[in-house]
Amino acid sequence: METVNAVGRRKAAVARVIVKEGTGVINVTCHHKNRPLDVYFPSSILQYIVKQPLKTLDCEEKYDIAVNLDGGGYKGQAEALRLAIARALVKINPDDKKALRAEGFMTRDPRVVERKKPGRPKARKRFQFSKR
Repeated sequence: METVNAVGRRKAAVARVIVKEGTGVINVTCHHKNRPLDVYFPSSILQYIVKQPLKTLDCEEKYDIAVNLDGGGYKGQAEALRLAIARALVKINPDDKKALRAEGFMTRDPRVVERKKPGRPKARKRFQFSKR
């Protein structure tokens, strides 16, 4: 098996992954710094989110994953990474798509921040109305 590339997005975060056979090592590169997953995401909840597709298919120790993260916050990056890993696993074995879709890992969450409108302090908030 050669390497497989995939991209995942969530909010403003973009995760690009390269998956190849290995021992289950996940390395994250962000701002030109290469770190292991547990150092980049110290929160066990975010680590759990990232590893969900691998746990679903029971292949946590089977693949090495190199990740390039850009934009967004920690939560958005973790969910973007989950989508990217799920897409890569489907490229490796298309039969796994049904199991991953049932868990909701194949769906790109379309919700993003609404843009600020001119003449308003935020996207929907208005300045205080004054009659006189």
